[in-house]
Amino acid sequence: MSPLLPTLSAAVPPDSPAARFGRLTLTHAALATAARALAAGLVPGRPVAVWATPTPETVVAVTAALLAGAPAVPLNPRSGAAELAHVLGDSAPAVLLAAPGEELPAPAAALARLDIDLAARASGPPPPEPPDEAPALIVYTSGTTGPPKGAVLPRRAIRADLDALADAWDWTGRDVLVHALPLFHVHGLILGVLGPLRLGAAFHHLGRFSPEAAGAALAGGGTMLFGVPTMYHRIAEALDGDAGLVRALAGARLLVSGSAALPAPDRDRITRATGRPVIERYGMTETLMNTSVRPGDDAAPPGTVGTPLAGVELRLVDDAGAELPPGDPESVGEVQVRGPNLFTGYLNRPDATAAAFAPGGWFRTGDMATRDGAGRVRLIGRRATDLIKSGGYKIGAGEIENALLDHPAVREAAVTGEPDPDLGERIVAWIVPADPGAPPPADALAGHVAALLAPHKRPRVVHYLNALPRNDMGKVLKRSLHV
Repeated sequence: MSPLLPTLSAAVPPDSPAARFGRLTLTHAALATAARALAAGLVPGRPVAVWATPTPETVVAVTAALLAGAPAVPLNPRSGAAELAHVLGDSAPAVLLAAPGEELPAPAAALARLDIDLAARASGPPPPEPPDEAPALIVYTSGTTGPPKGAVLPRRAIRADLDALADAWDWTGRDVLVHALPLFHVHGLILGVLGPLRLGAAFHHLGRFSPEAAGAALAGGGTMLFGVPTMYHRIAEALDGDAGLVRALAGARLLVSGSAALPAPDRDRITRATGRPVIERYGMTETLMNTSVRPGDDAAPPGTVGTPLAGVELRLVDDAGAELPPGDPESVGEVQVRGPNLFTGYLNRPDATAAAFAPGGWFRTGDMATRDGAGRVRLIGRRATDLIKSGGYKIGAGEIENALLDHPAVREAAVTGEPDPDLGERIVAWIVPADPGAPPPADALAGHVAALLAPHKRPRVVHYLNALPRNDMGKVLKRSLHV
């Protein structure tokens, strides 16, 4: 059984950097010994909460929990009191790990606490590697239809997924990853922290994101950039006046966007300015990463999320659960996946776990997609919020949003459906104007979409907003859109 983080005990140059936050750099050796010292105080099998600030202490805490075989529960420091109380009550952590001096809100402050010492040193060999199916992380989902559910991620899933990404992206110990992602989600924590650590590579966490900081980190030796669409939008907006940023992005080996669909205008602006494509991948908390565009796949159509990663089986099914034949790029179905990347279930929720799986071990993602003859997946959106059934057509909100963003008077756009007595559902556009004092007329937006796509895809209703509601990862909270 190979260790989940072999660099903690294998022959990695002791002074090689592992994690950089601001002016502080932790070497692989310093991280290993601080994590082993902290792990000595944890009980194998007992969950531990981690106050997951974007700091080196969070990296040491999660690494220590993995070493000890204690499932880590990363906590969002911006959670409200009710959500935090639910997560802590549901996961019942034995202890909370936090940076010294960190002030904790009431639900967290009541727990037994261990402060994280970056300078701690341990002696003796590391603990034995836990079994493959042992829980490594319990990551809580966003809870759009109720309280958040804790997805139990085994060591097997993390190991398989990171190895598949390393294979797909030619990711090696020589890479330096740059990102500013939260460390309580899969994207920032598993891909952005555990990915480099598993490979013996380094990552540079920017703390607060800005295009200038990302450009400086890439120019200073970074080879890869992970971001969400909001970050890439800010980069696209900054390119015209920043030649240094253009050079830094052009010199990067890999630009990856995830956690939500990347709007086509931002993707195209970055590619035109830098000659460097932004590749997209697709995953979720329960499955980790399922697909990705491969670097150098020049035949991949813009907007696709690539083909399944090694070990991942993927199929599309219709409303009756029948598998759709592959290769028809017009057939829309729900994405179902199975493979070693899957979670084991929702903590304390056998009912929700059973409902999440179709016969044969296929996980129901709730995402709608098409698939071309080469197996490339194009996401349409969530079944509940992004698939609009209007006038007998199945319409994806994402393509309408991209068409709206192509209009020069539109800064941000979201599309939803609402009941219509004639059409079944009518298309509703939520627009943030580029100039709040001169919003584009609704009929002009409808005509723009009809000309780019088709008349039946035009919005029938348009609402104007100052900003779209988003979560920490930049996803638009469509259930919060209302008049």
